[in-house]
Amino acid sequence: MADAFQKMLRDLPDELTDLLTDHVSLFQLPLVRSLVGRPKDLANFSSWNDCIFQRLGELLGSRQEATAEYTVQENDAGYRRQLFFIAGYAALLGFLQSNVTGPQLSYSSANTVLPPELVNDAQGLASLRQALLSSLTIDGVAAYRLTPYIELLCFADAVMTCPPILKNISAARWAKMRVAFVHQRLLSEVSPTLQKVIYEDLRLLELQVFGDDDFVGLDKQSQVEFLLERAAIHTYYGFDKKARIDLEKAKEINDFDFALTGILGKRTKYQENDISQLVVLAKSASGEQESNGDTSERHGNGSNTGTNNTLNGITGPSSGPTNLDLNDDTLLEAISFSEKSKSATDIQDSSSLSARLATLDPGSQPLLHPLDSIILLSLASSITNTNPADGLTREETLPYATRVLDGGSSNWQVYTQALLVRSRIEGYKSRTIERGLLQLQALVDQVIADTASPSAGEIAPATSTFLPKAKESESAPAPERLRYIFQLASPFRWDLEAELAARWVQLGGLRSALDIYERLEMWAEAALCWAATEREDKARRVVRRQLFHATEKASETEGPANDDEENWEGPARDPPPADAPRLYCILGDIDRDPDWYETAWAVSNERYARAQRSLGRHWFAAKDMVKAASAYSKSLKVNQLNYQSWFALGCALLELAQFERAVEAFSRCIMQDESNAEAWSNLAAALLKVEGVVGVTIDDSSVAVADDEDTEGVASSTAIDPQKNRKDALMALKRAASLKYDSHRIWENLLIIAASLSPPDYTSILSAQRHIIELHSPSIGEKCIDVEILDLLVRHIMLSSDGFDPSKPGLARMVVETVDKQIVPLITASRPLWQLVGRLALWRNKPSAALDAHEKAWRAVTTQPGWETESESRWNEVVDATIELCDAYESLGPRERTEGLGAGQLVAKDWKFKARSAIRGIMGKGKGSWEGTEGWVRLRDALDQLKG
Repeated sequence: MADAFQKMLRDLPDELTDLLTDHVSLFQLPLVRSLVGRPKDLANFSSWNDCIFQRLGELLGSRQEATAEYTVQENDAGYRRQLFFIAGYAALLGFLQSNVTGPQLSYSSANTVLPPELVNDAQGLASLRQALLSSLTIDGVAAYRLTPYIELLCFADAVMTCPPILKNISAARWAKMRVAFVHQRLLSEVSPTLQKVIYEDLRLLELQVFGDDDFVGLDKQSQVEFLLERAAIHTYYGFDKKARIDLEKAKEINDFDFALTGILGKRTKYQENDISQLVVLAKSASGEQESNGDTSERHGNGSNTGTNNTLNGITGPSSGPTNLDLNDDTLLEAISFSEKSKSATDIQDSSSLSARLATLDPGSQPLLHPLDSIILLSLASSITNTNPADGLTREETLPYATRVLDGGSSNWQVYTQALLVRSRIEGYKSRTIERGLLQLQALVDQVIADTASPSAGEIAPATSTFLPKAKESESAPAPERLRYIFQLASPFRWDLEAELAARWVQLGGLRSALDIYERLEMWAEAALCWAATEREDKARRVVRRQLFHATEKASETEGPANDDEENWEGPARDPPPADAPRLYCILGDIDRDPDWYETAWAVSNERYARAQRSLGRHWFAAKDMVKAASAYSKSLKVNQLNYQSWFALGCALLELAQFERAVEAFSRCIMQDESNAEAWSNLAAALLKVEGVVGVTIDDSSVAVADDEDTEGVASSTAIDPQKNRKDALMALKRAASLKYDSHRIWENLLIIAASLSPPDYTSILSAQRHIIELHSPSIGEKCIDVEILDLLVRHIMLSSDGFDPSKPGLARMVVETVDKQIVPLITASRPLWQLVGRLALWRNKPSAALDAHEKAWRAVTTQPGWETESESRWNEVVDATIELCDAYESLGPRERTEGLGAGQLVAKDWKFKARSAIRGIMGKGKGSWEGTEGWVRLRDALDQLKG
């Protein structure tokens, strides 16, 4: 079966594309040997890469004359471009086969792409390989120091970046992007330069794959493979939202149907009652299996023997990577579904399932197309990256990997990746942590056994393995393993071992982890391992050993056993190691010394962005915002796509009152990740401080402020006005509130900004106040209500209409409902709130309720202790409340009730008696302290008026 990439090679001769599976014959062709077999040219170039690149230019030059040593076909420039392209891509596949998938190469990579004279010179070969590794260092980030077969990747890079090949071979752009991403994955950190190159190639490739005005694009399967490959790149760089978009699009194009649902079943051995279990139901479209080439075997450990393991009627033996059993005394190996749950009618919420899924037996689901399996695995990875690493997330992601494993897979590498994804998820749960660790160990052993070749001078294989090496009949050929390698982005074998070491650290197996790191010569990781266990002295020695010479020269020859006695205080090594910038930063973290970050920046020729980020964090913590902003600005000149740096720079600029620059920084944040509520909130804060209009456009089409169906629309104007910054700040806060619903502080800021507009945004005011009450009232009660702003809102609805009509939807009805249902139950001791409730009740023509509110406002003041003797101001407040109550009695008491059972009767027949009693009670309590004061006189006059 031809993959999407090979379909782009349809214009190439079949005899060339067939050589992709016969690398030995390919690299023995005279033209290929003429490209790689001239060692004398090396003396004229600074690197082997430049030599190959120059030689390609000579062999592909338009003026290249035909020679007798080649056939007519070989003298053709077009044929040469095609042949060299095939050779470069074959080298890339050989590199991945030898370092990621296996099986071991059947040929020597050095003999393949290097001149024989150089291969026979062991010292020269080692020097060349070291130079090639050094040439991969970019932006101060070094490749893994023991990367084997590096000449294959460098040869592929030289070929794919050759202009004649890139221009004339349609598949060259895709191959170039793949080489660049493999290069990126070799590095310990993200390279801004490579990231920019990769995404530019992806942009151009999208036009090729999906078509434009001049090109019809590729078939649907090719589009799906491109989307999955791009999703893997997005996930690597942390753009999980973009990855989810590509996965959803791939699902639609491939007509793949799946759903995460709950089905009744048992998960433990002692469980008596069936409860809902999370399960992924999935089924590929009809005609999943291509007829010509892809293996028809179901790879797995046979755990589902007896199920319908067929695809288009083709079955195969159970073989593949070992799927370890759980062997737990409580958990079952797999969910035991009840017989009732196997019919569609008993699946909860079955109405939301498609017809294809509703008929599936959850315990015996059919084999998936490999691309569909990759969609599920990629989705699990994107969920894990997007959401916090908590138990809920792991429970949500595990069913995706389980579905791929339980159904088996028709591709070896896809099944291997599923085991890896499951082991990562299970590594955090007490009942599954053992199987997760052992499964990862088994995968490491498998990869080492399938790839390591000690004769080639690379990483030596482990001395022992957890499981025996698979027999040849139980393994899979290289083409099958490489078939979906770019969509899976499977880790290199040393990355897999490093992941195993990190798992040992989590479990407290420090010695096992250090053994792995030391064997792989990952000194930075070893130092971080020591530092994580509070052995900073040991971590410091590990790092300094790589950066500095020993104090005494004899110590350098005595080996690691002398590490505990030597502090490596000698001069710095010259030249420094390739990963020196990273090591200096780690040393700075250990010593908490910013000078080491400056050294890392200098060693990298001012290209290692992490050095400046570390400096920025140091100065930010020290409250030196000037230096922090300077450091972050320098890091962003190197890597403009680092979200955390933009956010930290914006915060520092806010502290420095450089608000326009802060607006720019937070705008860059939301351009990269519009789902961060803090960035939106800080953008609003910066906008409010800016003088003049800032050119920031915020799309409010998806911002919903109120959640009621009768919300009135808020008119917006696109014209620039003096309030533009304030309006933009309001929209930013709305976006922040929608992303972080449970933050009462964001809602409080939104409330204040909405009220400060002219005219105020009353709908936003109401929505914000309601959310604040929901979130903050349980802890602070009525204090969460902004009385002044609420009064503004009430005055608006009272002035905008003659009366209240409860049948009419709109802002007035929403305000009344909020006051009745949310605010009134909260009021305990706030006189202004009861006064506001009284005015609103009077406007609604409810005089009895209004008088009741005024009485409660009076009691809220008079029940507070101390006013009788403490201060005259508090006495005067009681006097004001009492006189106000008397006025309310006088105006509302004689009116007729309009609500309740007593409708038509007077609100208060004895209103004069109640008013006189209130005044006499207050005068009696305050006589000893406040007789003769101004307040006392006011009360006496009010009482005389009532008597008259």
